[in-house]
Amino acid sequence: MTARALIVGLSGPDLTDDERRFFREIDPWGFILFRRNVVDRAQVARLTAELRAAVGRRAPVLIDQEGGRVQRLAPPVWPAYPPGRAYGQLASPFARREAAWLGARLIAHDLHEVGVDVDCLPVLDVPSPGAHDVIGDRAYGADPATVASLGRAAAEGLLSGGVLPVVKHIPGHGRAGADSHHDLPVVDAPLAELEARDFAPFRVLADMPLAMTAHVVFTAIDAGRPATTSPEVISRIIRGAIGFEGLLMSDDLSMKALRGDFAARARDSIAAGCDVVLHCNGERGEMEQIAAATPLLNGAAARRAEIALGRILETVEPLDVAAARARLAELLAPAVA
Repeated sequence: MTARALIVGLSGPDLTDDERRFFREIDPWGFILFRRNVVDRAQVARLTAELRAAVGRRAPVLIDQEGGRVQRLAPPVWPAYPPGRAYGQLASPFARREAAWLGARLIAHDLHEVGVDVDCLPVLDVPSPGAHDVIGDRAYGADPATVASLGRAAAEGLLSGGVLPVVKHIPGHGRAGADSHHDLPVVDAPLAELEARDFAPFRVLADMPLAMTAHVVFTAIDAGRPATTSPEVISRIIRGAIGFEGLLMSDDLSMKALRGDFAARARDSIAAGCDVVLHCNGERGEMEQIAAATPLLNGAAARRAEIALGRILETVEPLDVAAARARLAELLAPAVA
């Protein structure tokens, strides 16, 4: 695989000629879509095909489609989905798992029909009292067992619909007292507490194909660097204690939690052990800096990327969409009553 170890966004709903030339030149491994890139089904399907044509291969196309306040394919064109907390609030553990699976399976259906094959879901962060609400209702519950159980159901729902899940934000963002989009969170909890609570859901889903890092400093492990740029966190915790062996991508390098210019952010993330770096906002100048500092996928990173893409089902499992939507509404009725 000769692609660059990079996932990038683009500026709007149409791929410009300049972007097409630029993407052909830098050859990113994948692309990510946001609301600014979305109009309707026909437009998104055309855009995903044009992005892949620009690099001459079936590059993965990612999106953040969680439900709740993080939903890039939004009403009225697409159905609204609830946040993760709605599943965790159901009384029966069997109903919780069924609903989480159905919600993710239906999201996969929506994504598959427009050519999006990676969803940045499930959120495996476990919120702690007093933490910033950037995670909040995006989490499935307030305890590791619930988060792991419903995260597993959601991941399996996506996979059965031909969409790869991305577990996030490894090794955990739920204890952070700041929003890493704007500030660098610093977590001072002892390692034993982190291992028992924050890291636990990620251990349960360590077999997933893709994971996204947290821009969070854990002082018990590395007081000077966030997980994304910390060799200690990635080698000792993510690859070691958690046991994640899939493709590891950074969270968005344009987030204000990170310091330094964009080339330094990319170099530091790759040097720390990220296989792929992510840049979301479509700003050309920033992408140029990052691309210049990002290597081609090779070695173990290339093997992980190949294994991940190999888990996309060519023929998705059958789904009665109308019946599935009706059943999901029935299951969620107590949570919205």
